[in-house]
Amino acid sequence: MNKNDDTYFMRLALEEAKRAFLEEEVPVGAILVKDGDIVAKAHNQRETSQDPTGHAEILALRIGADKSKNWRLTNATLYVTKEPCIMCAGAMLNARLGRLVYGCKDEKAGAVDSLYKLLSDGRLNHQIEVVSGILEEECSDILQRFFKARR
Repeated sequence: MNKNDDTYFMRLALEEAKRAFLEEEVPVGAILVKDGDIVAKAHNQRETSQDPTGHAEILALRIGADKSKNWRLTNATLYVTKEPCIMCAGAMLNARLGRLVYGCKDEKAGAVDSLYKLLSDGRLNHQIEVVSGILEEECSDILQRFFKARR
């Protein structure tokens, strides 16, 4: 994958985040890609489903594993608009995800670069390649607009 591919797929993840925004969910979107093909699209659905695990990343990983008939997503890339939390980073490690590309940092709950560095922790049996800052401003903007409207 190159930077152009990363930008293209992050734009699709932003479209998913916009869907979440319209559903009054925290606007986070995720796209799972394997061999250049989209395997799964998802956005946050915690409020809609009343499921604490209803994060975009978890949903995309579930769909991807189901479609692949394999829980191991070693050769897949997950594009997410916001830095994943501890739960989502743990799920990525358990799925043996090959690569994560995310938009903006989450200084309050980020488990990839901000608070924790779970995906690069050498004590674990799997590490994940990480690219951050793709369409960072757009990814941050939609979150800021969402929370500003609720204050």
